[in-house]
Amino acid sequence: MDDYLSEKEQWEYLKTWVRENLLWVVAGVAVGAALLGGYRWWNDHVDRQGVDASIKYQSVVNTFVSDRNKGFVLLGELEHDYPSSPYVDQAKLVAARVYVDSNELDKAAAQLQDVLQRTKDKDLALVARLRLARVQIAQNKADDAIKTLNGTDAGAFAARFHEVRGDAYHLKGDDAAALKEYQAARLGDVAGTVDPQLLDLKIADLPASAGATSKPAAPATAAAAK
Repeated sequence: MDDYLSEKEQWEYLKTWVRENLLWVVAGVAVGAALLGGYRWWNDHVDRQGVDASIKYQSVVNTFVSDRNKGFVLLGELEHDYPSSPYVDQAKLVAARVYVDSNELDKAAAQLQDVLQRTKDKDLALVARLRLARVQIAQNKADDAIKTLNGTDAGAFAARFHEVRGDAYHLKGDDAAALKEYQAARLGDVAGTVDPQLLDLKIADLPASAGATSKPAAPATAAAAK
């Protein structure tokens, strides 16, 4: 009998608790459903934004081929409509190339600097850094190019960084430093990211005095075997 009364008391307590807290329970369920719905809506929204930005980016690239001025207009629209999209950074790399092709090096450098400031993609930043250094070399700004390349973990791009840094030192007239960089690019290019024949030509083009304090370049057959 005591057990029966205990169960009955528990049941009465439960009914009382439900009556007193029903509103909060319903509200909690409603809030949870709203949060779940909002989360799904946000994911769908982000997915749609990504697709739309991709389509806009492709339009920018295609338009640059046929109508440069309109291409820059579309680039502005892409940046305005999708300011945080990585497609903006990629489009700016394309825009920089368009400026380089027309020898507008200051504008090309500005686009690449903007990518470096914006992008959260490490590899994309390394590509932008390499291209910026090449532009700076074309502008006869060897020290700026070296500064652009230094102090950065180049990762898989290390050999290319060495090569472009070598170009900058060669522009400065520091051929001994250039040789060291070219050799580092030649010997460290395990991923095949640089042109070994072009590197050999660059090394051969250096004055003989450049190798006085440096080890000779690796034979082409040894490097090609890596």
